[in-house]
Amino acid sequence: MAFYKKSKLHTGTALICSLAIVFSALPVYATDTIDNLQNQTSALENELKGINQDILTLSEKISDTEMQVEILNSDIDKTQDDLEKAQKNEDQQYEDMKSRIKYMYEHGSATMLEMLFSAENMSDFLNKADFIENLSNYDRKALNNLKDVHQQIADQKADLEAQQDSMKDLQNQLQTQQTQLQAKAAATSTDLNEVNAKLQKAKEEEAARQAEEARKQAEAAAKAEAAAKAEASASTNNTNTSSSSGNSGNSGNSGNSGNSGSSSSGSSSSSGGSNSSGSAIASDDLTLLAAILQCEAHYDYDSMLAVATVIMNRVYSSRFPNSIHDVIYAKGQFAPVWTGSLDRVLKQGPRSLSIQVAQDAINGARLASVADCYYFLYAPSTSRTGVVIGDNVFFTSW
Repeated sequence: MAFYKKSKLHTGTALICSLAIVFSALPVYATDTIDNLQNQTSALENELKGINQDILTLSEKISDTEMQVEILNSDIDKTQDDLEKAQKNEDQQYEDMKSRIKYMYEHGSATMLEMLFSAENMSDFLNKADFIENLSNYDRKALNNLKDVHQQIADQKADLEAQQDSMKDLQNQLQTQQTQLQAKAAATSTDLNEVNAKLQKAKEEEAARQAEEARKQAEAAAKAEAAAKAEASASTNNTNTSSSSGNSGNSGNSGNSGNSGSSSSGSSSSSGGSNSSGSAIASDDLTLLAAILQCEAHYDYDSMLAVATVIMNRVYSSRFPNSIHDVIYAKGQFAPVWTGSLDRVLKQGPRSLSIQVAQDAINGARLASVADCYYFLYAPSTSRTGVVIGDNVFFTSW
């Protein structure tokens, strides 16, 4: 009878241990799901970070393009004004030429003959003949020069307008890319929120499952311990009703039962634990600075010194290139660079006043009223506020 009870007790203990093993294996699937969701979250966060960086880069490009478009618009307006002035000069020269031709046609024969025959000698005669020819040649040459200037300005305006169209196309492309990236960022954020919600739900379900598992294991352990105690109590009662000589073996069995119960409790406890700047001035920069001043400003000292002040402010600022050459040739900053005006002045050589202003600026001269300015535009073409010097308005930031 004692052997049967001991066998039954061992069988119950083995069953409880098996259940504990089964319960401890169940969290594997839940843990895999949580790990998978966490990996998805990390991947989406990295993707969103990359998209936001792309948006920031595009925004900077759009800002640069908008600045270049505004500079181009300003130079187109300035070129249009120059074109109108050139047209007026050409028209006036043409009218003056017509007046002289008309006078010469109406009175010229007698007058010219009188001039020629009034010569005192052959040398005087030839000089007067040359004068008459030179007068005619002057009118023709002056008119041709004006036509050349007019054509150069017209070509310059056409180039500026072509570049303006190109810049606007680029601006539209960048804005389209920005819109697409913003939509992608919004979609990625939505996916990220959904994955985070699933992850939170999975964690909550896993916590609830672990709590339920712990409860069941504690309940099973308690039942096993109660069964062991009941078994031991029944064995003791049987021993007391036997012969007075007693049976020491049964007492041993009772001890073994106690040890079994203690082992089962220890196993449960173990299972529970497992769920737990500088600048440079080059010598040839003098000529380059003088040429850009001549292109960008009225031909007077203060107007050119104002432009020179902006250029030198950029040279000594960490936000811009640190040489006169690199500041002037920075992409999209000075229209004479890409219209060819700067090259023409460099080829002809800057005028003396331009060189003087450039040398003074390199030596440290600044126009006080624009000493803190880094930008300027053709004043009639913009609504920006600032200090107006000559035809340009100067301001501190874009």
